[in-house]
This record gives sequence, structure tokens and C-alpha cells, in this order.
Amino acid sequence: MPMQDSTVAEFSGTVGVTVDRLCGLLAEAGIRAEAQTVLEREDKARLLLFLRRRRGNENTEIEPSRIALRRRKHDELRVNVGGANRGPRNVPPRQRTVIIEELRTRNYVRRHAVQEQADVEPPPLALEPEQPPVEAAPPAAEPAAPPPEVVAAAPDGAATPPPEGEPQKKLHVSPERAARRRKKKRIKSVATQTDKQHTFQKPVAPIVHEVEVPESISVSELAQRMSVKSQDVLRHLMGYGTMVTINQVLDQETARVVVDDMGHRAVLVKSSSLEEEIGRAHQTVATGDDAVPRPAVVTVMGHVDHGKTTLLDRIRASSLAAAESGGITQHIGAYVTDTPQGRMTFLDTPGHEAFTAMRARGAKLTDLVVLVVAADDGVMPQTREAIQHAKAAGVPVVVAVNKIDKPGAQPERIRRELASAGLTSEEWGGENIYVDVSAQTGAGIEQLLEALYLQAELLELKAHTEGSVSGVVIESRIDRARGAVATVLVQNGRLNKGDVLLSGSEYGKVRALLDQDGKDMEYAGPSTPVEVIGLSSAPAVGASVMTMPDEKTARDLAERARIQARDQALLHRRRAQGDVFAQVDATAPGKLPVIVKADVRGTAQALATALENLRQGDAAVFLVSQGIGGINESDVNLAKTCQGLLLGFNVRADNAARRLADEEGLQIRYYNVIYELLEDVQQLLAGMATPEEREQILGMAEVREVFHSPKLGDIAGCMVVNGQVRRNARIRVLRDDVVVYEGQLESLRRFKEDVTEVKNGVECGIGVKNYNDVRVGDRIEVYERVVQPSS
Repeated sequence: MPMQDSTVAEFSGTVGVTVDRLCGLLAEAGIRAEAQTVLEREDKARLLLFLRRRRGNENTEIEPSRIALRRRKHDELRVNVGGANRGPRNVPPRQRTVIIEELRTRNYVRRHAVQEQADVEPPPLALEPEQPPVEAAPPAAEPAAPPPEVVAAAPDGAATPPPEGEPQKKLHVSPERAARRRKKKRIKSVATQTDKQHTFQKPVAPIVHEVEVPESISVSELAQRMSVKSQDVLRHLMGYGTMVTINQVLDQETARVVVDDMGHRAVLVKSSSLEEEIGRAHQTVATGDDAVPRPAVVTVMGHVDHGKTTLLDRIRASSLAAAESGGITQHIGAYVTDTPQGRMTFLDTPGHEAFTAMRARGAKLTDLVVLVVAADDGVMPQTREAIQHAKAAGVPVVVAVNKIDKPGAQPERIRRELASAGLTSEEWGGENIYVDVSAQTGAGIEQLLEALYLQAELLELKAHTEGSVSGVVIESRIDRARGAVATVLVQNGRLNKGDVLLSGSEYGKVRALLDQDGKDMEYAGPSTPVEVIGLSSAPAVGASVMTMPDEKTARDLAERARIQARDQALLHRRRAQGDVFAQVDATAPGKLPVIVKADVRGTAQALATALENLRQGDAAVFLVSQGIGGINESDVNLAKTCQGLLLGFNVRADNAARRLADEEGLQIRYYNVIYELLEDVQQLLAGMATPEEREQILGMAEVREVFHSPKLGDIAGCMVVNGQVRRNARIRVLRDDVVVYEGQLESLRRFKEDVTEVKNGVECGIGVKNYNDVRVGDRIEVYERVVQPSS
């Protein structure tokens, strides 16, 4: 009886009864069913059990307790017939084919049946050894007897007796034949119960995954998260009209559309998740005791050559200004100074316009800002920029009016100009402290320090001295002997040797701490700038620094940050450039390829920004690469490949790079002053710029009469009303101030003579080339094209 699930109507056709009769039997068995009701395996078994009991069969088992399996096997055997000496020797003996038939039977008994029989009477039966098959007789002889049935052992090892009423069959073989046959050791076959359910089932419905989609993700990674092939994702993107490769990066919205289209659920992940994970790892370090007062961080800002570094030299009793190239500060510096009022940390920022990012970074790191303004110069563009950075950071500003010892000093004018910029003196009812100082003579220095100390007291600056460390990278560079060196301003906690630091995509264990004078330090507390040695590479300036519980966590987070930054950069480049292949060609006309190497990371970024903003007509700078450290062979090869300009700022090329540059005839330009570098590049761009072609209006003539000439066609009798008219010049015919024709002046006459030019207020005859529709009242504009250098 079939045991698969089917409806009552289908089952009635199988068993050969009507639907009503089958429904009646099901009702008697306690199963309510109709024609379309699906009968399961249990329902059919229940109906079968009911029918057996109604017929008087007390056997309540639905399935038989004993199964007999029979297998029949055929084989052929060729034997020689006749003696070996009969007939000629070259005649082969005759052969006869003997068919061998083997029949094997195995009985399998359920475990509970064997157990019940063992409880009643243990059968003293043993498994007889299996006998070899018997050869069948020739076709004329009688067929050979079949082999005996073999009783298989039960699963629990008990012997299974043959069926009742059936005598046990034995096979008798002649002793001669039995001696010729080799007895084989019989291996007992044990029947094992197999599970009727497969270990693997093919899914009948598609599997839906929850795919995390960050703000940027590559095609290959997106396909891996959906457990599909990359070609399927590319096929969907091609359907949207987007041609990408498996390594290109998709934005979050495009990736979400692809995931939804392929039948999965997209889970949008914000970029802040990495920052949150870093924050959680940072919080695992126990926080120390309560906050205690810390020194103030003061940033000195202002226009170039207004005396910022000289003022710091006077405060620190040092001579930093004398060591600056070109007399200007080109790096951001950090110094700790002990003053009569207490310890303070000063940050010195460059004043050149190219170092805007440095000034902005210094304003974000500071507690107080000292705005230095020269009394003999006034408020300059970088002064106003520094004011904007200070206001954006929300820090108090103390104005130091410098150079008051000079004859042309006008402190009151400085106060008026700064008041118009939003910095009003306390003397005039404002909130900003003004101090007149002289960095050369030292006048007003004590008053300036007192004002700074007073502002710091009002701010009530505090920080934790123990526990987790947090800080900011002020500057970074690559030292040939010590590797990556990062200048870090510690803002909270105490940084010790051996701590594990994480800064963006860089990490490492602190191997050494150096102060501003290059001396070793055991630890650095809050508001202390310190040089850290031990990071994997030079971190980005302005990046946050924090301690991690172990190096493995720091390495994993740094790798994730590096991948995220790379994807964001590729995505930004793809959005900004559009057709990448049309714009990455550094050797295109009007492009000056440049490779920049600088001493520190902040200066390299400032140079890159300034160079990218340089333009001369249609000529511009194409920044191929920027980096820190000395110039090596890779930089020279890159410059040779792109035919670019190799610039070194406060760095030099090594011996191998110089030899290669000499062999290739490549010039390396060295600079230590930023404005000299920018001026040279600007001159190179001016030589590359395409000259501009402009129109120059020569004059205007008004048509008073039109004459017809058999040889020259229509001649316009004109009066020159403005400028002058020249022969062979280009003209435009204007009718109601609308251009109706543009061509060239063919003939110019004064009475009957040909002339080269006619000036204002003089009548003339003008012949227009290839145009005979000149009318009275039209105006003829005469112009020429002039080529001028690009500005």
C-alpha cells in the first residue's frame, strides 16, 4: 500500500473503492476527511490497523517484522570438451559454455521481534557457513540445485531462525570436488538500519541573507557577503548601465539597490561603527583618578613676518627664529615653557597662506590663541583668517600688538581694524585683552604672560593623569635611523613606554619618548608634546591617538581603518573625476606633472594643496605623488615615466637616486622656502599655457546707400561712425543689432581709389565678400583677432 501523502480521491482510485465508501471507513476509524482532504502516512496506517482488527487479525504491526531479500547472479564458464590427442594438432579443442546461476537469500528481522523471541526461548541455531556456488549441468543434463538460504544476523548479534514450517536446506558436494576448491573464510554480514531521511536536502526556496552594506564596498566583497558569484553582481550592474570591475568600489545606495534586486535584505552600516568600536576598545582601559589641573595649550597665530617666532624666542629664551629658512616659520612647532606664572605649552603656526590647514589644526588643539599683529603693518589676510579659525574653534583670543618699538608703529589703528574684524578691546568695552609688546626689547612680555595665565584660570583646565591616553598628532615624519616619528600632544592620561597606540590606520608599541630637546622621557602627562617612536608608519597630521588594550586589537582596527580609507578615497576619486581614464593622463597638454617630497607630513600636505590650486590659463599642476622622506630611485623612475617635475622641500636625494637622475638627464629641484617653490612652478605654468586669441573691435560703419556694380556686385556706401575700417579685415553685418552675416571685407574704396583704411567720419564704399544682401540701415562691424599670452 503506498504510504506517500495523497488526497482521499486519489487514494480511493489507488485502493479501488468509491470516495464515499472510503470516507465512511475513515470515519469509522476516527478520521474525519472529505474528497480533497490530504491523507498523511499516519492516517493511512491508522486506517490499515482498523481494518486488520475488524477482520480479527490481532497483529497490530503495520509493517512486517521480517524482510527477505533475494539476489540472483549469473555467470558463464568455458570448459574444453574432448581429449587433447584427438584430431590434428593444429585444430583447437572444442569448448562448451556452462551457465552458472547463484541465488542468495538474506532475512532481516526487526530488533524488537528478535528480542521477544529471545525472551521466550533462545534459539540454539548457529549461522552455517556459506557454500560456494554449484556449476550448472550441461544443457542436456539436469539443472543444478540452488544454494541454500542464508540467515543474516540480527542487529544486536542474535541469530535469526529460518521461517517456521520450512526445512533447512543443505548442499552436499562430492569429496573430490570439495578438495579441489579452496575454502574461503566467510565474513558475517550484519544488516544495519539506515535512516530513511537524507543527510542533505536540496533547498526548495532561495536563501535570503542579511547583508551589511557600509558606506563604500567593493564588488567582490559585496558578492561574498551575498554568497553569490561576482559575475552575477556585475551582470546586475550592467543592467543599470554601470560598467565596473570586481575591484571597484560602490557607494552605499548603489550597493543597497543591488542587494534588494538580488533578493536579499540590506542592512545599512554607518561609517561611525568603526569609530564606535575603537571607542569601546579604548574604554576597556581603566580610567584613572579624578581630574586634576593641567597646563594651558596656547597657539600663536598671525600673518607672516609679524614676529610670532621671535616672540616665542623671547618667552622661551631661545633662538628658533634664526634657524628658520627665509626668515619664516614653515612647520608647526610645540614647546613646553616654565614661566613665572606656571608651565605652559606653546604651539607655533606658520603664517604663509599655504599653511591654512596648519593654522586651522592649531586652533582646534588649543585652549588659548595669541594673535600677533605688527603695529607698523596692520591687519593682513592671514590675520583675518586666524581670527576666523579661532572663532570657529570657540577659544579665547589674546591680541599681542608687536613691534611697538618701531617708529611707524600705530597701536590704535590696529585696535580699530581688529574691532571691525570682531575683536574689541576690553578698554573699549569688549571681551578681548590687548597687550602692546616688543619681541626685540622684551617690553610687555610679563603683561602678556599674566593675561594668558588669567585666561587659563578662568577656563579651569583639568585632565586625568592616569588611565587611558588620548591625544592628537601635531606632526609626523620618517627618520632614516629611527623610522616613523610622530609629535603627539597628550590631552588626557599619561603616556608611558610600552603602551600600544592606535592612530587612524597606523599602530605600534611605544619604544621611545623624546621631549622638545631630543631627551628621553619615561612618560608624558596631559598638555605635553612628545615625540613618539614605534608606530608602523608616519600617521596623518591631526589624527587622534589613543591607547589600546593589546597589539592584536590595535592591528585589527588599523587594518579596518586602512581599508575604509582606501575605499573612501577611491569612491571620492570616482565621483570627482567622472571619466577616470580621461583625466589620469599626466602627460596631457596643459598638465604639469609634479612629484613632491617634503620633510614632514604637514608640510607635504600644505605643498600639495598649494600646487593643486596653481593655474595659468589652461595650464595646471597634476600632482602625481606626494610623500615624506628623502628622494629615492622610485621617485626618479616615477618622474621619468610621467615626464614630470621632481621637487624636494628640505630633503635631498640619496646617491643612487642622484646617479639615476644624471643618467636619465632628469633635474631635481631643491627648496627650503615655500614661496620660492610656488613662484618657480608658476613660471613653468606660464610657459606651458596656450596663448589666448581675443577679438579687437576696429570700427563701425553705417550703410547709407547700396550701389550695384557689374564687376564687384553690390557695394555698400557707408559712413564710418566709430573707429576705423581696414581692408582685408573680418566683418559682421548687423541688422537691428542682430548678426545676419559674418565674413571678410573684400574691397574698400574712397571715391574711385582703393584705400587700405578709412577713419572715423569719412564716407567709403565697402564690398562684402560672398554676400549681396546688404540693405540701407545695416551696420558693418569691423574687427580682428589678436593673440595674447594667458594671464
